[in-house]
Amino acid sequence: SANVQKVTWLCDECKIEYKREDIGGKFGGNDKPEYLKLNPNGRVPTILDDGFVMWESNAILQYLASKHAQGSWYPTDLKARGRAVQWMDWAVSTYSPAAGPVFMGLIRTPPEKRDMAAINKARDAWSKTVAMLDDHLAGSKYVAGDTITIGDMPVAIFTWRWFGLSIQRETYANLKRWYDSIAARPAFKKNVIDIGLS
Repeated sequence: SANVQKVTWLCDECKIEYKREDIGGKFGGNDKPEYLKLNPNGRVPTILDDGFVMWESNAILQYLASKHAQGSWYPTDLKARGRAVQWMDWAVSTYSPAAGPVFMGLIRTPPEKRDMAAINKARDAWSKTVAMLDDHLAGSKYVAGDTITIGDMPVAIFTWRWFGLSIQRETYANLKRWYDSIAARPAFKKNVIDIGLS
């Protein structure tokens, strides 16, 4: 899950010790009463931090980064923090929904059932959101400014899918420069690239 990848990526970047329990998808268990008591959505991830329960991956990123990475991954400058949160929300409201039909069509749908016309149309719509990100990155090293923040995390995971899927890709030079700097990070490689597309 992209949402789990965000959280484990941050944990590894910040050297936060954690014990991971796989739930949902092929692992099941997310419909059990004991899990629904923790997370009524029945989704992942959910964290338990000394008895404190939290779900929703972007909220978890903000919580963990404010606790363990104040001033770095979680900017103390309110404008930089606002920009980081803005791009996190954009990843959920715009980028992920644009990427979703392409990802689901090519990865989660058997080849004989794929609607390539619909996938290609969705790819074109996704490319428009990629172009928006590329335009932004023309004037910014990372999404919130000169340093990497939690704002880059949700965006980078869906950008990995842009580069990882077998699709036509326009040349977005600013996006590629930004993405290459993130893809070189060991924690991103471990938690996103090495997992693969599934």
